[in-house]
Amino acid sequence: MSLPRCSCNQNKDNGWISFSLRDLAEYINGRVTRSSELRSDGVPVIKIAELNHGITETTDRVPAEVVQDVHRVTQGDVLFSWSGSVGIYRYSGPLGALNQHIFRVVAKPGVDQVFLYYLLLSQIDTFRSYVEAKRTTMGHVTLRDLERIHVEVPPLPEQRAIAHILGTLDDKIELNRRMSETLEAMARAIFKAWFVDFEPVRAKMEGRWRRGESLPGFPAHLYDLFPDRLVDSELGEIPEGWRVGTLGDIAENPRRSVQPHEIDPTTPYIALEHMPRGRFALWEWSTADELESNKFEFKRGEILFGKLRPYFHKVGVAPVDGVCSTDIVVVKPKKGAWFGFVLGHISSTAFVDYTSAGSTGTRMPRTSWNDMARYQVALPPEKTAESFTAAIRAPIDRMIGAIHESRTLAALRDALLPKLIRGEIRVHDAERFLAERGL
Repeated sequence: MSLPRCSCNQNKDNGWISFSLRDLAEYINGRVTRSSELRSDGVPVIKIAELNHGITETTDRVPAEVVQDVHRVTQGDVLFSWSGSVGIYRYSGPLGALNQHIFRVVAKPGVDQVFLYYLLLSQIDTFRSYVEAKRTTMGHVTLRDLERIHVEVPPLPEQRAIAHILGTLDDKIELNRRMSETLEAMARAIFKAWFVDFEPVRAKMEGRWRRGESLPGFPAHLYDLFPDRLVDSELGEIPEGWRVGTLGDIAENPRRSVQPHEIDPTTPYIALEHMPRGRFALWEWSTADELESNKFEFKRGEILFGKLRPYFHKVGVAPVDGVCSTDIVVVKPKKGAWFGFVLGHISSTAFVDYTSAGSTGTRMPRTSWNDMARYQVALPPEKTAESFTAAIRAPIDRMIGAIHESRTLAALRDALLPKLIRGEIRVHDAERFLAERGL
């Protein structure tokens, strides 16, 4: 393969050739999604929210048959959100329908698709400067803008080598993310079985679980933690010996308000935009260097709940000590034994629905800790809650460890990216650098 034809300049010393970004790829815009097309099932509509936070219960869906092939996105596609919030992405989700204001970028012959992704990523500050310059209207990056941006591109073998180095780091980050999602799904499944469906109790009632025996998810040593009867309560049937209580019985809101001048500028800062929907792994945060208003302090391992528009389902476990927006409620179990039980309820769809229904304010609905604390739950004996916390503590710690490792890998990738893309360091030097770090 040869690089695309263009009027360009070649650096005869290293074979790198100057191209405009428009020359290197086809930029295919997404489709307009009509409200009449929306369904409860079908393929997900890929908007900026899905690119940033993944596909969730709130993602729009349309029938597959209304989506033309040119607007279908699959794993590995390079996507470029060009209007308002600018970003470059490699899509890793299921088959989706690309929404308007996002390009699917297809490399031309002679250009490696993965290299193209990193090349575009290296220009993100330039793209954002174009958007900022057009703030009198809806800021966006146009095809004409892409014609004006020129970059040097190496021969195809070197493109692939650069893509491999940077891709190795991103693959490890993605592996950590998938591991985190698996661990979270396991924790949610155990919580639902123990405290929502009361499966251990039902298994004993039906004779499927006997002393000394293990069932999938119910090891023998947990047998005596659960009764063998359900009894009536105001919440419906609950295990015998459990009682109806509230979230406020077992958790509290430590309101540690701090003023900007009291905060070290390097302190991690978490705002609602850093919190993904429907996931309690928090991968992103910034620092407190530009804060101008009071914030709340939180400790690593405490639970953060987005109280503004709670239906966005923004709930997470703090991976660091830091400060957060006052639109986030910090929740702490009164005893460590209740951590898993509190997290399971606060991150559940049922709890989010409860807080949404009780929110005040039409345009900017908010819940409050007082309302959250009144949420009714079936409280097990403390020993049962403690056993659940013990079961998920190691997975949560692994998840937090993966978050920190991924941020280190991302910083390394971001340092190597411009140097490799501009040819400031050679491929073999970068490979040796990574090998010395076991990567």
